[in-house]
This record gives sequence, C-alpha cells and structure tokens, in this order.
Amino acid sequence: MAFRLRKLLLTNGCSSYNISTVMANNKNKYSTVFTPLRPISNTCMNNFLSTDQSTFKPQVDSLKSGESTATLVLQHDCCLDDDAVVDQDFQKWHNGGGTFHKSAYIHRTAVIEFGAVVHSQSLLGENVSIGSGAVVGPDVTIGQSTRVGYNVALTNCTIGDSCVIHNGVCIGQDGFGFLVDEQGNMLKKPQHLKVKIGNHVEIGANTCIDRGSWRDTIVGDHTKIDNLVQIGHNVQIGKNCMICGQVGIAGSVTMGDYVTLGGRVAIRDHVCIASRVRLAASSCVTKDINQPGDYGGFPAMPIGKWRRQVAAQRQTFK
Repeated sequence: MAFRLRKLLLTNGCSSYNISTVMANNKNKYSTVFTPLRPISNTCMNNFLSTDQSTFKPQVDSLKSGESTATLVLQHDCCLDDDAVVDQDFQKWHNGGGTFHKSAYIHRTAVIEFGAVVHSQSLLGENVSIGSGAVVGPDVTIGQSTRVGYNVALTNCTIGDSCVIHNGVCIGQDGFGFLVDEQGNMLKKPQHLKVKIGNHVEIGANTCIDRGSWRDTIVGDHTKIDNLVQIGHNVQIGKNCMICGQVGIAGSVTMGDYVTLGGRVAIRDHVCIASRVRLAASSCVTKDINQPGDYGGFPAMPIGKWRRQVAAQRQTFK
C-alpha cells in the first residue's frame, strides 16, 4: 500500500507530502464493514417481532462495544474531490454488497444485494434476503427466512417469518385519509401507526398496504395476496385468507379467517366480513356480511339470490 500511495503522490504532483499526510487528508476513502459474530437466538427472534425497540438495545450496544470485526476496504484508486460527501453512518454489507446503517441489527447470514439499502434501527433476522433496489426504512423488523424482492419499499412495518414479498411491493406508507374543515379546506388525517404482517404471508408484485391511523393495519398468518392489491389503512385481515388480483379494500375493514376474495372485488370502508366468506369476482361489498357462505353481485348478496337476479335479467332482455 505504501508503494501504491507513493505512486499516486508522484502521479498527482504531491511529492512534497508524506504518506501519513495523505492518509489523514483522505480518511473518507475508507469505510468499515461490520459482521456480527453472535447469531440471534430463538428467544431473541420471538421478541423481535414486537415493535418495542428497547428489546434490541442490548444487541446494538454490544455491537458498538466491539463484538464485531472491522475490515478496512479501499474504495477508490484516486483521491476524493474536496466537495465529495461520504456518509460514514452507512456501510457496505459483507454478504451481497448492499448498504446498511451502522445502527441496524442484521444477522450475519442475511443477504443484502447490491443496490439495496437498510436504514437505521432496522432488524433483519436469520437468512433474510433483500433484493436489489429494495429500501428497508428505519425501525422496520423482518423475521427469519423472509425474502424481499427487487424495488420493494418497507416503512413503518413488522414482517414475520418465512414471508415472500414480491417485486415492487410498498408497505407502510400513509393511508388515504383527509378531512374537510369548516372553511372547506382539505386537511390530512395523521397516519402514525404501523403495518404488521404475520408469518408465512405472500404478497404479490406492486401491492400496496397502508399504515394505520387509529389502529395498526394487520395481515394474519398464512394469508396469500395476489398482484396489484390495495389494502387501506386500519384494515385487519385474518389468517389463511386468499385475496386475488386487483382487489381494493378501503380503510378500517375487518375480515375474519379463511376469507376468499375473487379478482376485482371492492369493499367499502368500515365494513366487517365474517370468517369463511367467499366473494365472486367483481363483487362489491357495501354492508357487513355476518354469515359464512358464498356471495356475489353489486351490492354483494348470497350467491343463489344473485344468480337468480342475473337469470331474470337475461329473460327480460330476450
């Protein structure tokens, strides 16, 4: 390295400076890569699906106190410009080449691909995979063996174990909530809560799930969501639900377990749907459904009644 720096000095006309001066003036050429030595225990992983960040302070503090290895990496062959700005809080992850904030707690087996960014105080469990272009925002928790695809944006959320988040998914952004005041002005309703995704959930490409305003948005265990689905703020979805493509669920909807929504089903806000309800494609739910069974039409009604109405309309127009 000394020979290489002497060569750079001679090439750039810096012969009047010694090597130590160049190293001191160009400290931004170097960054540290932290690799946690201790894996996360099962107890820690169970706790880490809670939103209480104090649970993880001991782990983060232990990393800061020296329970990690630092590797010096030369980033450039030439000197940085005087105007160049390098954020020393972000480092290069050893497994995949992505970028992570030094305050994030990441299991050593996690993969962060080149172009992905993990922000401060985020928590990534064992065997998590983050695809290129994905952004894991501050205070996001991802459980073990979860795979996050390309160009995914995660903020204000907790994701369980063994989930699959496909390309282009957005989770945790503000919901569509506005109020009109006495003067007729449109005011934004605060959106301060989170999205909680259970275990073994699969979310299709370009689906959006909004964060909560008065309660957390929740998706239960083993629920499967297709592409291009919109789930509004404060929605709570039970376990083992199937939601097909282009479904739109307005804010504050409550759904039970084993609910199936066909393609392009629309559900208005503040509606409750009982467990084991199945809705035909292109149905529209305008009021509560309290009994399990099959429903269809606009407005949604028991499937037998809807089919009779459709048959009667066909007879009328013959």
